[in-house]
Amino acid sequence: MRKTLGRLLPIGVLIAAMGTAGVTAQAATAAESVAAAPTIAGQTAAEDIKDRILAVPGMSLIEEKPYPGYRFFVLNYEQPIDHRQPWKGTFKQRITLLHKDVSRPTVFFTSGYNVNTNPRRSEPTTIIDGNQVSMEYRFFNPSRPDPADWSKLDIWQAASDQHRIFTALKKIYSKNWIATGGSKGGMTATYYERFYPKDMDGVVAYVAPNDVVNKEDSAYDRFFAKVGTKECRDRLNAVQREALVRREPLEAKYAAAAAENGWTFNTVGNLDKAYEAVVLDYVWAFWQYSLLSDCASIPDAKTATDQQIWDTVDAISGFSAYSDQGLETYTPYYYQAGTQLGSPDIKQPHLAGLSRYGYQPPRDFVPRDIPMTFQPGAMADIDTWVRNNAHQMLFVYGQNDPWGAEPFRLGYTTRDSYVMTAPGANHGANVSKLLDGEKTLATARILQWAGVSPAPNLLGTPKAEPLAAPDAQLDQRDLEREPQLRP
Repeated sequence: MRKTLGRLLPIGVLIAAMGTAGVTAQAATAAESVAAAPTIAGQTAAEDIKDRILAVPGMSLIEEKPYPGYRFFVLNYEQPIDHRQPWKGTFKQRITLLHKDVSRPTVFFTSGYNVNTNPRRSEPTTIIDGNQVSMEYRFFNPSRPDPADWSKLDIWQAASDQHRIFTALKKIYSKNWIATGGSKGGMTATYYERFYPKDMDGVVAYVAPNDVVNKEDSAYDRFFAKVGTKECRDRLNAVQREALVRREPLEAKYAAAAAENGWTFNTVGNLDKAYEAVVLDYVWAFWQYSLLSDCASIPDAKTATDQQIWDTVDAISGFSAYSDQGLETYTPYYYQAGTQLGSPDIKQPHLAGLSRYGYQPPRDFVPRDIPMTFQPGAMADIDTWVRNNAHQMLFVYGQNDPWGAEPFRLGYTTRDSYVMTAPGANHGANVSKLLDGEKTLATARILQWAGVSPAPNLLGTPKAEPLAAPDAQLDQRDLEREPQLRP
């Protein structure tokens, strides 16, 4: 589907070229529109877009939610449990469709977790002013086969889910497509590109971890030794250490909270292991979701009361995280972390003599009746493919995000692909947070990959900015703010 580009042009020439191409494309689209029946958001008088979507074999409607300027559908799509043996049963996978117009490009978004069933636009959708298809990752309820054969939860099967959805909807949305997602969603977009490189016209992967060798995690240790300022690091480390020094009184509070909220700890094993897992997440979770300026809110461990230590750990890590109830939703993630994705295991020397378990492996967070075997070659394959074959891919990271300590990197044979880092940003890093030059370049490339031209400025010169007007509700960032150590 992609057009091979030559060497990278200077940005001014590139944007001008994009403008010329966009004018031609717009003229062709205008001619097509004249020949067609009058449209409202891609809906012809003869055939409603909902009818076209529901005519796709295996597609069914859950509900339609009105939104000005769009049609928004929550749908089920019937998928094979095993794409290698599709005759062995199916399950219903939940997807959503934010429809603008069939003449616009489309963004394929996934968080890598559950799908949000409210209308939302990802950043690339706003940039290109397009449609958006969002997919719930297989095995996240309710998109789970029954009975669940967990061996069918892997990155190739999930990429094949996306491929089938794309193949079905491309017949309706025939313009360019871009895959995107943040965190595990960014990983998902990357894996999809690796297994089906001819589907998408571009990939925008935000804050996507790349744990190539699961047992080699020294990059994270180096990150935590330098992130932010020494004052902030010392303040966080002191609170984390104090939470283990005061384990007995704080675990008494934990037991009372568990009784009050109905938390149980059968999966992780016991309350003590759950307590330490929460505490060990504290520093990581701070940098994942907070900013350097938030250090001022961290209490002084030397003078803090038990309640203050409890409150800050609960606010940043969350004491419900490793209860059975907190883990249940995320069983598919921990299963994948323990079978293919890998998981970090960092050294925390300031906790020497206090930590009983260290960073616990994903196996501790998945019910024991689900078998798990780690596949060490899965992420190495992805990493090698990206380094050698990336084409029209953009990776965006946050400078102060721990998950970016092991990023994707590009080799000499990649084409029209980029890795960019937003200064001071956390796990919510995106194109808008990049420095101006990189932001302009990234926006220009996304527009080019989508096959649309930048909007002209007052002088008539194309300017690489988002084409869609801001919308506070649609553009909400549904950042996964769950306190467990997960992307």
